[in-house]
Amino acid sequence: MNDQITIRTEKLTKHYGDVKALVDLDLDVREGEVFGYLGPNGAGKTTTIRTMMDEIRPTSGTSTILGMDSHEMSVEIRNHIGYVPGDLAMYPNLTGRDTVTYFSNLRGGVDWDYVQELADRLEADLDKKIGDLSSGNRQKVGLIQAFMNKPLVLIMDEPSSGLDPLMQREFQKLVREVAANGTTVFLSSHTLSEVQRVADRVGIIRRGKLIALEAVADLRSKGIRKVNIFYDGDMDADVLRPLPGVLDVRVDDHNVVLSFDGRMETLLKVVTERFHVLDISTEEANLEEIFLTYYREEEVGV
Repeated sequence: MNDQITIRTEKLTKHYGDVKALVDLDLDVREGEVFGYLGPNGAGKTTTIRTMMDEIRPTSGTSTILGMDSHEMSVEIRNHIGYVPGDLAMYPNLTGRDTVTYFSNLRGGVDWDYVQELADRLEADLDKKIGDLSSGNRQKVGLIQAFMNKPLVLIMDEPSSGLDPLMQREFQKLVREVAANGTTVFLSSHTLSEVQRVADRVGIIRRGKLIALEAVADLRSKGIRKVNIFYDGDMDADVLRPLPGVLDVRVDDHNVVLSFDGRMETLLKVVTERFHVLDISTEEANLEEIFLTYYREEEVGV
């Protein structure tokens, strides 16, 4: 990965009437980077991608891919990218091979040995009609058409949707391999474990606004821990919420789970003085817990 910018958005905004689907999005994604774009359904992920791909026009702001304006040079841009839309639609009466051939012809031909390699790795049956395939197997055909021309940029909206866990792992290996060869990958997902495995940086979007933009390694090193407290008797969780470092508190039948980035001795002192504690365990928070912590903090501020 180097410092050359492959994807850039500046104040990218999209309104649908009174609905602010995307608000002043500023992003730079570098060459060879795997960028994870996180948020639940309705957060603005698909609107971002569709705007960058010139499928819809922004209300204001601009986006560029490979230095080319997404609207003015949209046809040229498509010669250099692979794309998996969130609403992947293909002709049901064509076979997978027919579908790949169709996309190949649009791009001036592809390396069919590489197509077969992709099909083998994803265990895709290209001889069945699209309409006879499960959603996961249709998704494999969509992934093949995105990867097969060895694009400079891959833009994918929920690309592992419908894939079983083994195929998700194979897809993740493919992503890391192409990124190592210089391809920029923009990966929109709500599958946090996937993003944690493959992404270099993540952007977290909520209600159309970017609320966090950090390297995955930096997120993981923030010191946020998951603390489980098992207790007997009564516990007033409101005593814990004001403590420095307590980010989130959940109570469930004599078990308190909290996200914590403060000093453990402070937490232990309060807990052991106030409650009859049976056991305490801590573990490093994963990306999902960090993500939920960001969302809950934002909710408090709404």
